[in-house]
Amino acid sequence: MKKILALLALILFASCEEVVDIDLDTAAPKLVIDANILWKKGTTGNEQRIKLSTTTGFYSTEIPTVSNATVILTNSAATVFNFIEIPNTGEYICTTFVPVVNETYTLTVIVNGLTYSATEKLLATPDIDSVEQTIVQGIGGDLIQVKFFFQDNGLEDNNYLIIVKKSDEVIPELGAISDEFFQGNQMFGFYTDDELEAGNQLSFGLQGMSLRYFNYMNKLINVVGSSGNPFATPPATLRGNIVNQTDSNNYPLGYFHMSEVDTEEYTIQ
Repeated sequence: MKKILALLALILFASCEEVVDIDLDTAAPKLVIDANILWKKGTTGNEQRIKLSTTTGFYSTEIPTVSNATVILTNSAATVFNFIEIPNTGEYICTTFVPVVNETYTLTVIVNGLTYSATEKLLATPDIDSVEQTIVQGIGGDLIQVKFFFQDNGLEDNNYLIIVKKSDEVIPELGAISDEFFQGNQMFGFYTDDELEAGNQLSFGLQGMSLRYFNYMNKLINVVGSSGNPFATPPATLRGNIVNQTDSNNYPLGYFHMSEVDTEEYTIQ
């Protein structure tokens, strides 16, 4: 009897390893514009990158890139900053960009006869003032929690993107917060993980955000973290601020965002 049960268990485990490909419908590719213009504090910010790609099928292992596009940024004085593609990569680089806080810039992308554009202001970001490590009570016992603090500007409404990346992880943790209940006060971002231990490296990032980008990122974070089911789909397509000027119904994915960014490295004690 034991041998029969062992054989059945072996068959069951083997069947669980079988790869099943489900025939899924694939929509027509949509242009994706990754245009995050970030001015890291303490640098000139002259080198900036914009990436163009398209959506693809669920089972595809490669992201299709978009080449031979015209990509430019224009400031309020009509100064043009050209982004030139690294050949056949879909990555467009400008090495002469001039970032100015509170300056307004317009993004223009022309590809396959279609023109896409968006306008944003380059937002200020407060400095990360300090980092604090504490022990908090978790469900399974004590946890290490790390906070980084920054001062909110009480003279205006602000929104912030919090980025935390652990050195042994590829994808950072993101959070979108508002100063609605903290106007003019010291604010913080925090990170905890039951696997944190002494010697782990954390990278903190802070960016200012417009209200529209704050709402966009909140929805995006909720969609990405809402389900562990790989076949789950978002309830609706998440549209950014980039408009197809040639055909408004054929909108691209992605967002044109501009901000200073402050960063801080921390080693767990």
